[in-house]
Amino acid sequence: MLYYHPIYSELNLPEKHRFPINKYKKLYQRINASKFAKFIKEPEQKITADALQLCHDSNYVDAFLNGTLSEKAIKKMGFPWSEQLVQRTLISLGGGLAAAKYALEYGFGANLSGGYHHAHRDFGSGFCIFNDWAVVAATLIAHQQVERVLIFDCDVHQGDGTATIVADRDDIITCSIHCESNFPRVKPQSDLDFALPVNTQDAQYVATVREALQLAVRLYQPDIVLYNAGADVYQGDELGHFSVSKQGVRARDSIVFEYAHHLNIPLAFALGGGYQRDVDHLVDIHQQTFLALFDNPAIMI
Repeated sequence: MLYYHPIYSELNLPEKHRFPINKYKKLYQRINASKFAKFIKEPEQKITADALQLCHDSNYVDAFLNGTLSEKAIKKMGFPWSEQLVQRTLISLGGGLAAAKYALEYGFGANLSGGYHHAHRDFGSGFCIFNDWAVVAATLIAHQQVERVLIFDCDVHQGDGTATIVADRDDIITCSIHCESNFPRVKPQSDLDFALPVNTQDAQYVATVREALQLAVRLYQPDIVLYNAGADVYQGDELGHFSVSKQGVRARDSIVFEYAHHLNIPLAFALGGGYQRDVDHLVDIHQQTFLALFDNPAIMI
């Protein structure tokens, strides 16, 4: 099941704002026009403040929800504050939780948003307000639906917020595969970090993903994988620095999906980052993730 809500692309941003907010709507339209439209569903519930506070400071949660963040905090977050942003955020994290719960029952789930791995315990950063996969992982564990979660992060930027939020937990495992010379400048330690050089190409990248996933699963035996399928590893991404082709992105996702399917490990994925001013081309890259799932006969049977 793919969870999508129109509010994902309904955010009033300043002209020439760097975030490609329309990519969610355009990706939804492509999937909805295909034979896979039947898999799309709107999230039925927003994430709750109690769930957010499993991973985030209560004062920060209250300040964001009530519109009392400082100007400095808003600037670091990357979005102007609005009630629309609040609702979008709560619905998006609700979609992530719904995708994970669906995956636990049926094997795979997706949120056509998410991947907010730069959100820290008490501040937002890099277009990330609350850390969706950390919150989802903590919620599943608190409700005794799972005992251990692997957050497998293939966004080109290191999952710094995720690493710091769950640093003291042994039931939420973080694995980040990222560019060594890219945002964030300071990269806190994940449980497993695979830092690759600028201009990394398909062969090295795909091999690293395979080895990292196999190692993480073997070491930690997770009950579910929460996957950040960033499209910003693509060679044409304007905030990337890798040289991975479109075919390489799809190969990466096929490896992740097939491995989870082979071992019968539930997997939920979020879109993660992707930054191109040509939004239609950006959607082509994000679409590879869904093609890797839908067009895989080993999975879609």
